[in-house]
Amino acid sequence: MPASAAAPDAAHSSDLPADAAPREPIPVITDADRAAAFPELHHGHMAHGPTVNSLVRFNRLEGWDADRGSGQAWEGTAWIGGDVNRLWLRSSGERAGGTTEAADVEVLYGRGVSPWWDVVAGVRHDAALGGDGRTWAAVGLQGMAPYRFEVSATAYIGTSGRTAANLEIEYEMLLTNRLILQPAIELEFNGRSDPQRHLGSGLTSAEAGLRLRYEVTRRFAPYIGAVHERSFGGTADHRRQGGEPARDTRLVAGVRIWF
Repeated sequence: MPASAAAPDAAHSSDLPADAAPREPIPVITDADRAAAFPELHHGHMAHGPTVNSLVRFNRLEGWDADRGSGQAWEGTAWIGGDVNRLWLRSSGERAGGTTEAADVEVLYGRGVSPWWDVVAGVRHDAALGGDGRTWAAVGLQGMAPYRFEVSATAYIGTSGRTAANLEIEYEMLLTNRLILQPAIELEFNGRSDPQRHLGSGLTSAEAGLRLRYEVTRRFAPYIGAVHERSFGGTADHRRQGGEPARDTRLVAGVRIWF
């Protein structure tokens, strides 16, 4: 090292006597400092978050207008429990001409198997015109797939060897912080034909919807949209025989709320 570079350090060190105590750039931490950094928690403070939570959400409360008339529909879910174990309620239905054409309610136990997926199992009851209700055992999977697709897939087992399945997929596209476009598709399957309910076997129906909602608040969002429904196979044949079209497009308007 050149002598000119070493000279300032040498001059600085010569200002201190040889037996001087080393300098302390940070003062020694005292008990008062520790008390200020880690205050004592009193009983009035919440040490842990609540272990039981709940949510009620109506994804769809809507009225619709189609070629065959107007009507109303609903779809909602509710749950109570913790992060892993929950009790789920799900319900959907449809009214037309002042009469409830279809309605169902499900009571399910759900267990989280990953941060994004729940396995559910329980019972489903379908109400129908004339009081001919049916009860099914239900098992399924619900959660969020990669790329933020919300998925619900449920299989049902009924009496006399009847089986059915339902698949729902939804996606939310944020146009702005409050304006959200939500495409959705729902598929219904039936294990074997059911003439009493005008259902064929295999893929019975598919419904594709596109809804645009505006979140006035995160809990309240009115929306408008369009829904196209199509029947397949024996189900389409039953509808034609009953004077109904095998496919239908309708305009919808409603509200999404949760609390």
